[in-house]
Amino acid sequence: MATTPNAIPITAGITSLAEIGSELAFTKKLQAVSNKIHATTNIDQIILDVSHDICQVFEAERITIFTASEDKTILISKIKTGLSSYNDVQRPISRMAIGKQSIVGFAAANKILVNIADVYDTEELKRISPEISFLKNVDQQTGFRSRQTLVFPILDPSSAELIGAVQLTNTLSGLPFSHLAEHGASEIAKTLAIAFTQRQACAGPIKTKFDLLIAENIISASELELAQRSARKKKLALEDVLIDEFQVKPADVGHSLSVFFGVPYEPYRADHVRPMNLLKHLKHDYVQSNGWIPIDETREEGLVILTPDPESVRSSRIVNNVFPKYPKITYKVCLNRDFANTVSLFYGIGASSTHIDELISHMGAEEEEEFGFTAEDISAAEDNELVKLVNKIIIDAYTQGASDIHIEPYPDKSKVVVRLRRDGTLMPYIEIPPSYRNALAARIKIMAEMDISERRVPQDGKIKFRKFGPVDIELRVATVPTAGGLEDIVLRLLASGKPIPIDKLDLAPQSLDKIKHLVSKPYGLFLVCGPTGSGKTTTLHSAMSYINTPETKIWTAEDPVEITQRGLRQVQVNRKAGLNFATMMRAFLRADPDVIMVGEMRDKETVSLGIEASLTGHLVMSTLHTNNAPESVVRLLDMGMDPFNFSDALLGILAQRLAKRLCVCKQPYTPSPEEIDSLLTEYCRELESTESWIHDPQAARQAVMDQWALSFADKDGKFTLYKAVGCDKCNSGYRGRVGLFELLEGTDAIKKGIQEHLRVAELLAIALEDGMRTLKQDGIEKVLKGITDIKQVRSVCIK
Repeated sequence: MATTPNAIPITAGITSLAEIGSELAFTKKLQAVSNKIHATTNIDQIILDVSHDICQVFEAERITIFTASEDKTILISKIKTGLSSYNDVQRPISRMAIGKQSIVGFAAANKILVNIADVYDTEELKRISPEISFLKNVDQQTGFRSRQTLVFPILDPSSAELIGAVQLTNTLSGLPFSHLAEHGASEIAKTLAIAFTQRQACAGPIKTKFDLLIAENIISASELELAQRSARKKKLALEDVLIDEFQVKPADVGHSLSVFFGVPYEPYRADHVRPMNLLKHLKHDYVQSNGWIPIDETREEGLVILTPDPESVRSSRIVNNVFPKYPKITYKVCLNRDFANTVSLFYGIGASSTHIDELISHMGAEEEEEFGFTAEDISAAEDNELVKLVNKIIIDAYTQGASDIHIEPYPDKSKVVVRLRRDGTLMPYIEIPPSYRNALAARIKIMAEMDISERRVPQDGKIKFRKFGPVDIELRVATVPTAGGLEDIVLRLLASGKPIPIDKLDLAPQSLDKIKHLVSKPYGLFLVCGPTGSGKTTTLHSAMSYINTPETKIWTAEDPVEITQRGLRQVQVNRKAGLNFATMMRAFLRADPDVIMVGEMRDKETVSLGIEASLTGHLVMSTLHTNNAPESVVRLLDMGMDPFNFSDALLGILAQRLAKRLCVCKQPYTPSPEEIDSLLTEYCRELESTESWIHDPQAARQAVMDQWALSFADKDGKFTLYKAVGCDKCNSGYRGRVGLFELLEGTDAIKKGIQEHLRVAELLAIALEDGMRTLKQDGIEKVLKGITDIKQVRSVCIK
């Protein structure tokens, strides 16, 4: 049947209350879509954002929206999408002649609404017009079966000139489109016509990938022409010239590409998880040369393909041939640089000559049934591909600056998840087929010289990787039994190598001078405290490096020996052989030491020996697992230490934390007075227990502000802070870590407080009066220096 857009009255055929209720619900949904159309800012937003809503209102499987060419001879399909269609979701731009054979061309040429119950019924088509026929090639290419269709034109409200057309295909009910749908179509056509004419008055048609940049006044037409000339002259991609030379934001270029191709824009994400099951059959060279890569699979989007040119990749149907089992494929457009970075991320370019996905692709995905190690598991542990895989994981972790590798198997058919800890944050790395989880654990245990048959209790070991790979590093290995008869494995990369010079530790100048003075004394006790992984051993080795001279004999007992220095005599603790910290302390006292470093003081015996050694003419250094410097004093006294001996021995206690450091991509900004005042309040909150604050808080606060202005502000008194931005090289705006320090010096006042067994708060007040900066205060000063931000300081300075 063919009608004019306004031919059907709204009440036609309504005979019952149920039908009236259905009509009211339809009208309500229609009004909501109309409002949404009017709220859009440009034609492409209408097409991209509202088409799915129109499809839902009419309960159609698929919708295609066309716009007419300037000469009104061709219809251009901007988007094709639907509720249950798959292969043709978001098809590329295609063209159709107006008035030539096709149903859409006929409706557009004659400016009438066409409602067909079965497009394959030639008799029904002839009743409308003997000139039209259904073009079956789309169905033949995609496997989609068209049945019902409702086509209506979009006409200029003032001149009745053709603007475009809309085609709805297949009702969810399987029945022909109703009279109510025909009326709704005429209303939608009017709404679209008004919106299209208004938007076209503001912006011309999008003809190239970058016209939207002009339409949205991001660049001028002349600038685009200059960029094109520069790109041709330098033989570069136009998008690279726009970004690098004309300072166009990558997100704006990506949005322009998204509108042109009619697909979402996907920027590069450094934390994107490698989809190993999708990449296992795709070689790096193939992906690079064909210009597309699968990045995900979800229930909503199906197989997600990333490509700089969705139109050519989709029209070639190459993805459908490579992944025939995926009925639904979603394409996302990206910049050329985004694509290159994603490929490098997924294939680990630069880390090794062998790509990790290629290693996993050779490993089967068979289901695992056995829970215990079998002869096959042990044989697989020596398999060449598995050996390469374990080596590749360790090398990648080392080259990416990771501190830990977490290997996490899951029960049933779930894959083994491998994550890396970088800058204190766990990041997804790869997934390994579940059939290899036993062999993987066996391989690591063999490397660490652990008992591969024991899976019921935790084990500890160490890997000297130089025996297995090209990198000279050591790894501390810990296994933990988990549910389902499985084992988690955590490998810590030990920072073997030269110590960091003490001047490079980001210590505040006053703290640096005090530490150099303290560790240069001939005897006494110097402690470093903080949680696991806060850099205590690194700091101690930096201090020992400062005093490491040919005239000084330095003994160390460590578990494990992470940093080696020439001139130090270092001993690895071996509890199985009876070599613990206390035993080694006694041995050192008989070996003519000047300096003794003990990895950790965790028991009363070790602490007592340390104090005794420091009182008999030796400099003793060690670490404690405490939160801050004053708390360390009380902790040691609670362990039964004599307060007089301890106070006499104490030189100083350094507490520390590691906060994330801002990457070089950080963005400077001038903070508001309110923000500086908030930082000042947070800084001064640490001083509230001191005598000077209690006596005159306003004067104490002003003194801090004056010091800030002198140390951190410019000549006009303005501060500059920095915020995290994020780039290809960093982890969400942060790269590396910075130390926050709190140095409690063993002054006379502190020694007197120790002898009197004062509480933590009282010792803290005395230390602050003596000039100590707390961890939070040191962190805020590093915020003012632009090294980190207050969010990171607060995250590690928790009381």
